[in-house]
Order: sequence, then C-alpha cells, then structure tokens
Amino acid sequence: MAQGTDAVILAIIIGTLAAIVYSLRILVLMERRVAKIDLNLERIVMKVAAEERKIEAEEVKIEKLIKKKK
Repeated sequence: MAQGTDAVILAIIIGTLAAIVYSLRILVLMERRVAKIDLNLERIVMKVAAEERKIEAEEVKIEKLIKKKK
C-alpha cells in the first residue's frame, strides 16, 4: 500500500514538474515573439520619423518660397 501511494505522489510530482517546464518553454517562445514585434515596431517608428523629417524640411522650403514672393 505504501509503495502504491509513493508511486502516485511521485507521478504527481513528475507531472507538475513537466507542466512547469512546458509553461516555461511557452513563455520563452512568447517572449521571442514579443521581442520580434517590438523590433518591427521600432523599425516602423524610425521610418515614420524619417518621413516626418522630410515633410518638415519640405514645409520649411515652402514657407521660405512664400516669404520671398511677398
């Protein structure tokens, strides 16, 4: 009887450890996905910022042309 109980307890412990390891694996995979998403967002932000600088430079040129005509 004691050996049967020990086997059940051992099986529960092993199952719990396996679940913890699996959960950690999933967390690592999700962290990698989030890191990729973050990197892509950073790239998009850099492109938008560069485009914004171009637009602002063009705006300054247009304002200078308007002032010259007056």
